[in-house]
Amino acid sequence: MAQLPQHHVSALILGAGAAGLMAAAHSGAGVLVIDHAKAAGEKIRISGGGRCNFTNIYCEPSAFLSENPHFAKSALSRYSPYDFLDLVNRHRISWHEKTLGQLFCDTSAKEIIAMLRAEMAAVGAELWLETSISSVRQSGDKFCVLVERQGQAREIYADHLIVATGGKSIPKMGATSLAYQIAETFGHRVTDTRPALVPFTFDEGQRARFAALAGLSLPVRAKAADAEFDEAMLFTHRGLSGPAILQISSYWREGHEITLHIDPETDFFAVLREARGQSGKRSLQGMLSDYLPKAFVADFGQTQSLAGNIADCSDARLHEIVEALQDWRLRPTATEGYRTAEVTLGGVATDGLSSKTMQSTHIPNLYFIGEAVDVTGWLGGYNFQWAWASAVAAGAAIRAKRQA
Repeated sequence: MAQLPQHHVSALILGAGAAGLMAAAHSGAGVLVIDHAKAAGEKIRISGGGRCNFTNIYCEPSAFLSENPHFAKSALSRYSPYDFLDLVNRHRISWHEKTLGQLFCDTSAKEIIAMLRAEMAAVGAELWLETSISSVRQSGDKFCVLVERQGQAREIYADHLIVATGGKSIPKMGATSLAYQIAETFGHRVTDTRPALVPFTFDEGQRARFAALAGLSLPVRAKAADAEFDEAMLFTHRGLSGPAILQISSYWREGHEITLHIDPETDFFAVLREARGQSGKRSLQGMLSDYLPKAFVADFGQTQSLAGNIADCSDARLHEIVEALQDWRLRPTATEGYRTAEVTLGGVATDGLSSKTMQSTHIPNLYFIGEAVDVTGWLGGYNFQWAWASAVAAGAAIRAKRQA
């Protein structure tokens, strides 16, 4: 049997997404990155509406979900949002801050990809695209990855292996369970995974109601389990979306309720009580429509009678109306799933990884970074910051070993 063509590298990185590209830039010379996609950084390209919410200046470990809530502290403390922002500034990429510390490119997410590619090129890292992985194994003190590239099978031998193939979110962009399969092959545990930062869907009755409001957005305080977020909510043809809903989806579990406080910045009892004394002839519906979208108020009026003038409402009645706005309880049927989920919750268990280097605790020179790991951030640039920080942790560890 003819021997397959062999390629020998110091470090092989599986996955040319945010974490993989960043790791290549920090691992030193002799690095190869492979990916089955036609282009690198595709999730970067589509993120933030094409402008990439590349980090969040308020990034703290408390904004991450994990079986071990302390695991992310080390990497995040050693590579901060300001470190990445310094890199962005050095590449003269213009940016702006949106709400809640979210940083975006002024022009295009493609600038972040170009920046990472330039950083890779500066250290001599190589990139192979449209390269599929057939198997991953150990061969002596090296890792052997069988791939197919340009119609030919090849063996890549590497001293170090970084798994940066992400999670299951957005399969139409090529997302797979490969990272988890590799982890289990090498004796690592994988926690339960589920879609996160994802819209909710509802039963047919509720769906029909929400469909009539599709496209309408309003501020809410959304709560699931013990987590709550004050951001916008969006009605869709299938249910609810928007930043507040995506945030609580990471905490919600099937069969449980969510609670919505509509427009938490407005004291509706004070507003309505004052209106009762000054504009008593106005209708309840008309008064609420000064503060909330008319379509929403009309829908609200179907479940909470808003007939009559404000002057006819007692304090008790006003409290009933306000309570309905502040404590709207809903029971989602499900989520939109991995099809639209921004990230995957869960992943390679952190009890088998070093929090300082992201290296396997029982397989030397094997690393897992980014979304593949059981570390999931809030919406708003947190998951990119985890990708950068975990990648730098692994890359710096490899560089240090080779220089020792």
